[in-house]
Amino acid sequence: MTAPLLRIEALEAGYGAAQVLFGVTLDIEAGSVTTLIGRNGMGKTTTIRTVFGLIRPKAGRVQVEGRDLAGAPPYRIAQAGLGYVPEGRHIFPRLGVEENLTATAASRQGRSAWTLERVYQFFPRLKERRGNLGTQLSGGEQQMLAIGRALMTNPKLLVLDEATEGLAPVVRAEIWQVLEALKREGLAILVVDKNLEALARLADRHAILEKGEIVWTGTTPDLKAPGGPIERYLAF
Repeated sequence: MTAPLLRIEALEAGYGAAQVLFGVTLDIEAGSVTTLIGRNGMGKTTTIRTVFGLIRPKAGRVQVEGRDLAGAPPYRIAQAGLGYVPEGRHIFPRLGVEENLTATAASRQGRSAWTLERVYQFFPRLKERRGNLGTQLSGGEQQMLAIGRALMTNPKLLVLDEATEGLAPVVRAEIWQVLEALKREGLAILVVDKNLEALARLADRHAILEKGEIVWTGTTPDLKAPGGPIERYLAF
């Protein structure tokens, strides 16, 4: 049996003495789109930061295509094929658009390889602003840049934490359109966001995180079923 692209198994992590994750287990298959959803403070960002080596796990495994990378430094996670769009974007503010895009770029051969020109095709506004510094971009343009920068690593899996948080509605719509286009190309995506309707349209599977544990996984029809997981775990 082929190993999943990303396997998170019995993952435990936290901050100092404060434990946040209590055995998170989740598989992401190649070419699939999966959401990680839950109320604020349930451990979504901690899960992602632990996967990317920004938090050292206390226990558990993080495997990429069967290779155990739990606790590996972030650059090794990126080299293994995971691209990261962090919450808050974290672009390089004093670098220009093209410098941001090429700073962490990884080359790959083939028709589907991500290049500057291909990123500009997805985000024409970045091409228009390519001479601007990161600090001179709007929030929406910064998010486009963060996604473009992650794509320039030529990932097998694109991970977005709070994909559209704080963005204007028209920009949010553009981001969802880009993610739908990436899905059609077969890129695996793991996305965190609060917009359940947009997530339901985009994703193949969903996972709900509650108090540091995955408490439910399933398809969009299961997610939206009356009296189902939205009412049990996500109602405010």
